Amino acid sequence: MVNKVQIDPATRRRGSPFFCVLSARQRLNRGTVRVLFVGDVFGKPGRRILDLRLRALILEHRIDFCVANVENAAGGFGLTPQIAEELLSKDIDLLTSGNHIWDKKAIIPYLSTQPRLLRPANYPVSAPGVGVFLDDTRCGVRVGVLNLQGRVYMPAIDCPFAAAKAAIEQIRKETPIIVVDFHGEATSEKQAFAWCFDGMVSAVVGTHTHVQTADERILPRGTAFITDLGMTGPYDSVIGSVTDLALERFLTQIPVRLEPASANPRFCGAVIEIDEQTGRANSILRLNMPAGG
Repeated sequence: MVNKVQIDPATRRRGSPFFCVLSARQRLNRGTVRVLFVGDVFGKPGRRILDLRLRALILEHRIDFCVANVENAAGGFGLTPQIAEELLSKDIDLLTSGNHIWDKKAIIPYLSTQPRLLRPANYPVSAPGVGVFLDDTRCGVRVGVLNLQGRVYMPAIDCPFAAAKAAIEQIRKETPIIVVDFHGEATSEKQAFAWCFDGMVSAVVGTHTHVQTADERILPRGTAFITDLGMTGPYDSVIGSVTDLALERFLTQIPVRLEPASANPRFCGAVIEIDEQTGRANSILRLNMPAGG
């Protein structure tokens, strides 16, 4: 069963000048919805570059709905309620996650109270939180977001294909605009999922590996796809962690506690334009940019 999420209007900051600028676009009757999906936000460097880049990108690309994967936003491991609230106070409409959402224990009760933070929908129903979001965008068009986790080289959980089929059938009763965050290790699993649901969802974006792929495209039946959005965080690193510590682990095979790096933060993600009547993607634009310039 799909959890239908309704957001308190106060949480949308409708009185802010920023919201008013974007709401005026509704009168233009453009006929499309633009979604910005931010790749895995890693630690403080990732949060800082969001502060530097996000507002300008939303205005530049006329974004109607902004989603960010934040499972490692707290020190590179997990998420805290305080950081979740900090991120939601920015111009981010929805937070998605993955297997690291459970790393900080304080987030577990928070998941049950904050519908704007998703955990993968294919965890058992007894797990706290929800994996589906369904609500209106800033321009008044309803959108569904589905958060899933792969099973190849990942913890054993329910089948993401079966979970997606059930959720998509329910979401499509209210909107054809459906974006999927597929959080997985294997490129083959992500690609197989996108081909399986081509034409049934508007976009499938991969997260988890922290390495952006250059294969963004529109599949034959209209689904936008990229194998991995990449990491919003420190790029002079080993997938976000201090290089020397990661090297020590690989060279000695001795357990080493990794720490977030800080150098060369980059903003990664994608802008997807979707036809609001058909739910088909018109375009996907990959983003990979430094903090400044």
